[in-house]
Formats: sequence, C-alpha cells, structure tokens
Amino acid sequence: MFEVIFRGVRGSLPICSPNFMQFGGNTSCVEVWCGEHLIILDAGTGIRRASDRMRERKVNNAYILFSHVHWDHVQGFPFFPAAFDKNATLHIKAAGLQKYGGIEKVLAAEMKAPYFPIPISALVSQKTFTDFKPGDNFTLNSDIAVRTIPLNHPNGATAYRIDYAGQALCYVTDTEHREGQLDEEILELIKESNLVIYDATYTDEEYKKHIGWGHSTWQQGIKLCRKANVKRLALFHHDTSHEDEAMKAIEAAAQKEWPVAFAAREGQVIKLD
Repeated sequence: MFEVIFRGVRGSLPICSPNFMQFGGNTSCVEVWCGEHLIILDAGTGIRRASDRMRERKVNNAYILFSHVHWDHVQGFPFFPAAFDKNATLHIKAAGLQKYGGIEKVLAAEMKAPYFPIPISALVSQKTFTDFKPGDNFTLNSDIAVRTIPLNHPNGATAYRIDYAGQALCYVTDTEHREGQLDEEILELIKESNLVIYDATYTDEEYKKHIGWGHSTWQQGIKLCRKANVKRLALFHHDTSHEDEAMKAIEAAAQKEWPVAFAAREGQVIKLD
C-alpha cells in the first residue's frame, strides 16, 4: 500500500468560511503511508488529523519531513496529538536550517513564551531531529528511498521524492518558476513519478502581480509534469483568495489542458499504482 491523504492544502494561512468547505482551509500537510510506515510532509494546521489513522492502525512511529519552516508549514506541530503520546516516536527532518541552529531549535523557538504557552519539552513523545543539506538523499526503514532538491523560495525550501514498492510520489512546494524556463532539477526529480504535488498558488495571470513571492502556477505544473512523463498532478498550496468556486474553475481549466491534473482537496485519499 502506497497511500496519500491530503490533510491541509491551503497556503499562507488557514481559512475558515462556508466558501472554502469543498477544498478545505487547513495549511500544508500531507499524510503518506508506505505500507505500515507513516511519513508526514509538513506540519501546517492539517497535521491535527494525521494522528487518526495512527490510532486506527496502532502505529506509534512517524517521520515528519519539512519542506521549510514558514508559519503555514509548522504552525500545526504544537497541536499534533501524537507529539503528546509518550509511546510515540517522531523522526523529524529538515534541510537548510543549520545556520539557525537546526530544526529542533527552530521548532522550540516557535513554542517559547510569549508566542506559545507550552514548551517543546511538554511534548512527551520520543523525538529525533535530523538536519541535512538540500540535495541529500537518504533511506527510511531500509525500503523507502527519499531524494531531495532545493527550491526557489524566500529563505529556501526543499522538494522530496519518495520511492516505495515501485511507485513514486513527489512533493514540490513552495517554489517559484522562472518565466519561460523549466527547472531542470525539478524535471529530474519528478521524472516518471506516479503523483506530483505541486505549488499552484497562482494562475499565470495572477503570477504577474506576485513575482518574487516564491510561488508557482498550475500552468507551470502541467508543463513540468508533461515533460517529465508524470502520471498525475495534484495542484496544491491554494491561495487564500481562491474560494470553492474559483478552485472549481481552476481545476476545470487545468483538466481541459491536461485531464490527469486535479486540485487537491482536504481529506482526499489517493492510492498510488
């Protein structure tokens, strides 16, 4: 089983409104099951629900891989139920944070007074913290291969490719493309993969007003995935101004261009095959 569950698909900040119910308002978090091994990509507000299947399946171990530590990708970490379980073990990994003291120090800082009332020491789960360089590759549980590359984003970000049981998932957010160019590192990372989750914050028209903000478009995602012979594309990191009707229109336009593209919805489950 290689299964992907979208727990948070929104970018920048969480949204709660009747006009955002169909696609969801929680920020970035993707739950990935490789057999009985759990990998969590980012810890936005969506991570609160990522403990549900851990309890159902009696799984006490999880890997948390951070793309970067902007607020919308870390703000759910202090609310992750498994972090308060003394029987749980969390293996936390991130790239490019050595100059800030590493991922443990960064997460601890967001939980210090006066920003937060509960220190990281109150999270009684067993935790390991690993810092690596963007571009490093590693293996989880001996049979899950992980490749990484750096992304074009303010303060930096990291993309992941997870290969397991002959299938591949790629997580490519947050990143900004360069107009008229296809990122060769991204193309190599996502080549022949089954599913690419891509930063589609803007449309091409909207992007013109947001150059330098560190995000991409659904049109660029399609160009990359077609070139790399990807099976499916999940549009991700939805802009906070895109209500459900806007998201439906974006998805329809993307599917007209490439039928295997879709806009990720909170709670949506994808099985890779």
